[in-house]
Amino acid sequence: MANIKTEDEIILFEREMKEFWTKLKSIYGTEQINQTLALRDSCKESIKALSEKWSKKLKEGDLMIEKIEEYSNEILQQSQRISENQEHLTEIKFNLNQEQQQKKDLTVSVQELKEELMKKKEVISSKNKAAKERVERLCKSKVLFEERLGLEIRRIHNEQLQFIFRHIDHKDPDKPYVFTLSINEQGDYEVTSCTPPLDCIEEFQLKLLVWMPISVFSNRAI
Repeated sequence: MANIKTEDEIILFEREMKEFWTKLKSIYGTEQINQTLALRDSCKESIKALSEKWSKKLKEGDLMIEKIEEYSNEILQQSQRISENQEHLTEIKFNLNQEQQQKKDLTVSVQELKEELMKKKEVISSKNKAAKERVERLCKSKVLFEERLGLEIRRIHNEQLQFIFRHIDHKDPDKPYVFTLSINEQGDYEVTSCTPPLDCIEEFQLKLLVWMPISVFSNRAI
């Protein structure tokens, strides 16, 4: 656009110069005309040199504008990438914070579970200790009954225990006195048979519920 404007100005200037030269011929003589011609040629050379200089400057200016546009586009793209990276970084930070919070929550949950497990272990240990002591007492009682009453405990069908006592009748020390014990559907002891039969068996059965734990049915208790 700038080049077209400059060329138009040069054409207009040359036209004006021709008109000026025509008028000058009619007014001045040959010598003055020659001087004027020399001045005109000098002006043309100056104008030509100036035109070439400005044409070069304009081309350089156009190239510079193109470079500036390229740099501007590149800066815009970089800005967009930076914005996208910032959004991605923000998302990463958010996810990281969530993971850290989840880690804290998990650590708290694990600690709570550990404490709960320790309490349960203490309770179980206490129960095992009490059961062990109770079993030891039962074992001592079992040994005592075996020595004094000739007690024999057998596991029979349907997970029942049969208790056989001897040394009760001093006239016949080998005579057996037997009762069979099982656990009913309610989880209580129940005497299923007794030889010889006893009228007070139900009363003895109630006392047995208090005295003997269920663990007597385990192999260890036997």
